[in-house]
Amino acid sequence: MPRNNKTSLIQKIASQACVTFTNCFTSAIGDNKAFLEQQAELVTQLSDIRAADLKIAPPEKVSISSLQSSAAPPVTYMHICETDVFSMGVFLLKSGASIPLHDHPGMNGMLKVLYGKVNIRCYDKLDKAVGAGSATERQFDPPLLPFQGDDVRRAVLRTSAQFSDQSGPCILTPLKDNLHEIDAEEGPAAFLDILAPPYDPDNGRDCHYYRVLQTAGKKSEQSGEDEAWLLEIPQPDDFWCGGEPYPGPEVSV
Repeated sequence: MPRNNKTSLIQKIASQACVTFTNCFTSAIGDNKAFLEQQAELVTQLSDIRAADLKIAPPEKVSISSLQSSAAPPVTYMHICETDVFSMGVFLLKSGASIPLHDHPGMNGMLKVLYGKVNIRCYDKLDKAVGAGSATERQFDPPLLPFQGDDVRRAVLRTSAQFSDQSGPCILTPLKDNLHEIDAEEGPAAFLDILAPPYDPDNGRDCHYYRVLQTAGKKSEQSGEDEAWLLEIPQPDDFWCGGEPYPGPEVSV
């Protein structure tokens, strides 16, 4: 029986993402029953997606020298679609590659591993900038430079977990698990990524990178989770993202 007349799963996911995140106001997410119901349906669909549905597969074994080549990007991105409501694509990480700790200002996100394993550590900011005086009074190793005090943030380590193609999606919201770092474990990995709304520097949704200075050595009074100090940094020199064509079913939104 021919299958080319059937709607692909990735098309269904795109359509559901559009429904889920259209007119989604971040301040009301926690009380928005309709949003939570639509989000649950999107999670169900994402849980079923596999690499074969997008016509991608883990790369064949390559030499260690090619993995270490400084000319090859550690991470590549397959763009699938983007609207004012959401963007969707696939990130492919080489063995041992990492996407540094970064944020998603005012954005929702879902990440579903397609092959391989990734370790994801998620943080929440506790407040705005600590302030130069407060930050420089603390003893960090190495010490902060005088101009870095305003770039320090208090945060909590919300979650740290490994995800595979058998795992459900990793979910972030504007206020919870919004900062994360992603490490490929035990070989190359790929994941489907949805962000709503997309990054847009002109509207205050630019990507910022952070480095964990050290744990604060105490628990948050609000959540009981481990506190940490984060320093906002430029994009790390050893991280950049290349591009490659998306080979899967066409998506229309």
